[in-house]
Amino acid sequence: MSLIAFVPIRSGSKSIKDKNIKSFVGKPLVYWILKALQDSENVDKIVVALDSIEYKNILKEFGFSKIDIYERDSINSRDVSPTISVVLEYLNKNKHYKEDLFLIAQATSPFTTSNDIDSAVSQFIKTGKDSLLSCVRTKRFFWNSNGTTVNYDYKNRPRRQDFEGLFMENGAFYLSKLGDLIREKNFLFGNIDIYEMPDYTAIEIDEPEDWIIAEKIMQSKISYSPKIRDIKLFLSDVDGVLTDAGMYYSENGDELKKFCTYDGMGFKILQQSGIKVGIITSEDKQLNRQRAKKLKLDYDFHGQTNKLETVLNLCRELGISLEQVAYIGDDINDLELLSKVGLVACPSNARSVIKEISNIIHLKTAGGSGAVREFSEIIIR
Repeated sequence: MSLIAFVPIRSGSKSIKDKNIKSFVGKPLVYWILKALQDSENVDKIVVALDSIEYKNILKEFGFSKIDIYERDSINSRDVSPTISVVLEYLNKNKHYKEDLFLIAQATSPFTTSNDIDSAVSQFIKTGKDSLLSCVRTKRFFWNSNGTTVNYDYKNRPRRQDFEGLFMENGAFYLSKLGDLIREKNFLFGNIDIYEMPDYTAIEIDEPEDWIIAEKIMQSKISYSPKIRDIKLFLSDVDGVLTDAGMYYSENGDELKKFCTYDGMGFKILQQSGIKVGIITSEDKQLNRQRAKKLKLDYDFHGQTNKLETVLNLCRELGISLEQVAYIGDDINDLELLSKVGLVACPSNARSVIKEISNIIHLKTAGGSGAVREFSEIIIR
């Protein structure tokens, strides 16, 4: 029995333009649910149903091994298209075992964690119920339009701590057996179970106001930094990181650069910990090549105008994802790569645009003075 996770996204969002790929706490919104599913011990395959080449290319950059992209029909990519329609479209075109578990997860619920997924699956199997949905417990008091109460006696108003409240769908995910879902043509049926999630997960990002609130919650409630122990590759920029960004010239006009021996040791201790190391720079200078050779780096890339593409190709070669890459950079030509990889840092004298990147570690050390050494010690600590 396998578990297939299905994530429907489309490019025609009206209230928040392209919300599924809009940056949310430093990553495209859809990234968060896909990261949770990728990290789940139970999910075998993640099917992302989309309608945009741009979205498809962005998903590829995540480097998640479980993702299987499905290009949905245009008839099921409209504003009025219900999610169940694209689910049934996919299932009708692809054969699966009816006993497989099928989980529908929403990109607009970024608070869902891999632990939620795995706990819900365990609960579903243990209880033996027909379908399951995620909910939050609300302890608000509800009224009918005719002035009568729904869930409490106003003459004996209970204290919040003594009030059980009601369960409310948060839209995060739905789980059932694949064969049953096809037969019922619905997410929920039969004997239904509830998986309870924290109350803050009730926010679904549909309006601009939701976005603002959700980002604040994400920053305060969820630990979204990658596990440092998962880092497999460490890369560094050169000028402004391994050097002080200064250009020195001899009497004869020879170009000189100042490197720091502390950084050399930083690379070495990372290698001793089993992490591959290297440099990637847009310059193509013999000085940089000589430094890389002396340090005995695993990789050195020079004259790279598209650093992200270079790193993506290296990740494919190594069989790792961008999430398993640590990178340190200081200037605007590092911006794209710093925004995509798993763990990032910048020297204390980095440009403001780099320091503003979400999740970036602000090192105490300046470029050329041991910033790589400081970052390396954070990683192996």
